Amino acid sequence: MPKQKTHSGLKKRIKVTGTGKLMRGHAYKNHLAASKTTKQNRQLRGSTEVHPSDKKRIKSLISNLL
Repeated sequence: MPKQKTHSGLKKRIKVTGTGKLMRGHAYKNHLAASKTTKQNRQLRGSTEVHPSDKKRIKSLISNLL
């Protein structure tokens, strides 16, 4: 059976920490920032951990990066 390739779209969006956590950026951040409140834009900065229910699926797609 052939090796599974890393999902090239997902490897640009997910970072793996040294302890193995999967980090992602927030949604609703790409455009139309002027119509969002300052509080909303501020809270969307930085990254957050991937939800536990998504971890298994994402780990299989980026298995080469782990």
